[in-house]
Amino acid sequence: MRRMMIALALVTVSASAVMAAPAQTSATPKRAALAAAIAARHDTTVQDLRNWIALPTIAAMGMNVKEGPEYMRKLALDAGFQQAKIIESGGVPAVLATLDAGAPVTLGVYMMYDVKHYDPAEWQSPPLEGRLVDRPGVGQVIVGRGAVNQKGPQTAFLAALQAFKATGRKLPVNLVLIAEGEEEIASTNLPNVVTNPEVAAALKRTVGVIGASALQNSQGTAGISLGAKGAVEFQLIVGGETSNRYPKSDVHSSVHARVESPAWRLVKALDTLVADDGHTPTIDGWFENVAPLTARQKEIVAEGLKGSSDAEAKAAVGVGRWINDEDLQTSSERLVSQPTVNIQGLVSGYMGPGGKTVLPSRAEAKLEFRLVPNMTRAEAEAKLKAHLAKRGFYDVKLVVSGGYGPNETDENAALVTAQRKTLDKAGIPYRLIVRNAGSWPGSVFTAAPISLPTGQFGLGRGNGAHAPNEWYLIKSADPKVAGIDEASLAWVDLLYEVAAAAKK
Repeated sequence: MRRMMIALALVTVSASAVMAAPAQTSATPKRAALAAAIAARHDTTVQDLRNWIALPTIAAMGMNVKEGPEYMRKLALDAGFQQAKIIESGGVPAVLATLDAGAPVTLGVYMMYDVKHYDPAEWQSPPLEGRLVDRPGVGQVIVGRGAVNQKGPQTAFLAALQAFKATGRKLPVNLVLIAEGEEEIASTNLPNVVTNPEVAAALKRTVGVIGASALQNSQGTAGISLGAKGAVEFQLIVGGETSNRYPKSDVHSSVHARVESPAWRLVKALDTLVADDGHTPTIDGWFENVAPLTARQKEIVAEGLKGSSDAEAKAAVGVGRWINDEDLQTSSERLVSQPTVNIQGLVSGYMGPGGKTVLPSRAEAKLEFRLVPNMTRAEAEAKLKAHLAKRGFYDVKLVVSGGYGPNETDENAALVTAQRKTLDKAGIPYRLIVRNAGSWPGSVFTAAPISLPTGQFGLGRGNGAHAPNEWYLIKSADPKVAGIDEASLAWVDLLYEVAAAAKK
């Protein structure tokens, strides 16, 4: 997501943590046979993941935009989907796959097959190799771009389907799979995909849409996400292409006495977007639709922080203090409740050794909004345009590259109930996540005209999404934490629980 999920607002719901082989309290019939099938296929599953890592689809770079969906289609058919077809989106194609098990309940599954950029020079092993590495205190992990975000967790899901094939059993639910190749550029064309008549009709048959993730922490506690912030990615550009006030190419810096600077103009525009504190958005009307946390959500945050260390939370992001020197409770509430205006990067002029005495001809800022209920992407974009126009920044070009709104699902929804029962019956402690501070395009499914509950599920661990040396856990050194086989078996259990919960 992706926009890897930050889960600081949590609540512990059950107490014991046992990842060893399953108790027969599970709703899964003849579970041992499915577990054996998953274990027998372990090496093949890992190789499948390595092969997938070796084929990166990067929408922002136009890399493998034809090969990516074809490979996703092949993976779906190999896992047992009877139908899988490529759906044109207006950008990188998506894949629609269906599996009819003759069941009364149909579940939607969301996948992404794109990944973020990578610089091999920053990696300890080649980013497309999928090298297996022993990580002290963690276990055997696979290192590669996309390992945890999201190819590893998604491979665990597909391995669960392979277990049904191997044992000759039908799934307890039918499946509708939507896989996109643009999540890492904020799902630019996913709305076009889900409103495709064939896709929309398939989704309407489902009880909800769930995505695969790795939501266990180092202590073995799992997470159940109730939503996520929305995201809008965009650029602000000033230069010779936006106004004749600026040179068409870099010129000698001495002419700044009579020629305006695109770099300074961009800085002035950016300065209007936040207050002097550097973080509070000041876009006109920005907060008018922002929904505050409910009493229940604050309770979830508070209960989830019991036993947490403020120092460890700060160390995890490499800081020594939170905004306004807030305590952990207050800063955690801020994390899940506040919309943000973030500068991802600034580019202008010469940045090599020494000076170059030039007046840059162009300046660009890459930014993103993180949105909370009840904000929308359209609202955020419109308010930004109006804000800049009101201040006379007509020469500042706005390019919105993608985005979507926030999503929420009620904690009592059948999709959430199924996750809770899956974890309860396995004796795995779990936490409700009020709202992921990171983002995924669940709102494309929760909003009209689809209007379905959404969620994310998955045992196991990983780290380094969007960063060098990204990893996903294959064989765990801790019996409380799932490796890829245990994560696959949890998906088997979840499918049976979805079937049971949706019938009620």
